[in-house]
Amino acid sequence: MQWKPNTTVAAIAEQDGRFLLVEETINGNPVFNQPAGHLEKGETLIEAVKREVMEETAWEFEPTSLVGVYLYPNPHQADITYLRFCFYGHCITENKGQALDEGIVRAVWLTLEDIEKEYNRMRSPLVPRCIEDHLKGNSYPLELIHHYLDND
Repeated sequence: MQWKPNTTVAAIAEQDGRFLLVEETINGNPVFNQPAGHLEKGETLIEAVKREVMEETAWEFEPTSLVGVYLYPNPHQADITYLRFCFYGHCITENKGQALDEGIVRAVWLTLEDIEKEYNRMRSPLVPRCIEDHLKGNSYPLELIHHYLDND
């Protein structure tokens, strides 16, 4: 039987020294995460990250680079592993008043210091790791990604 990881996308946006995160409720606990979610059938990775940021934060997001690709086994569910594509980009327009995805408490801009203070509330170690990789200068062109979909 072939094993298949769950493909996800995540976004890093930074403005004025603050990073866009979402506070969400997972198993009754409030945690912080990058705007992130699953790739849907027929969707490119770029389309997915733009959609997820909009749904979770109400911000229009324009990715400019790939920060990294991360394989992460879920420590709480042994049969689930995530393959995360993390993008860096810019938030363009906020659609104030837009309802956020179910489970999302709020979108919030946190400083690196705030994120370090809230380390135990990060949804996974991928949240600070992606930010660290961005700050180290990990930046790969979007042209690295090729999509061969029926609609192309």
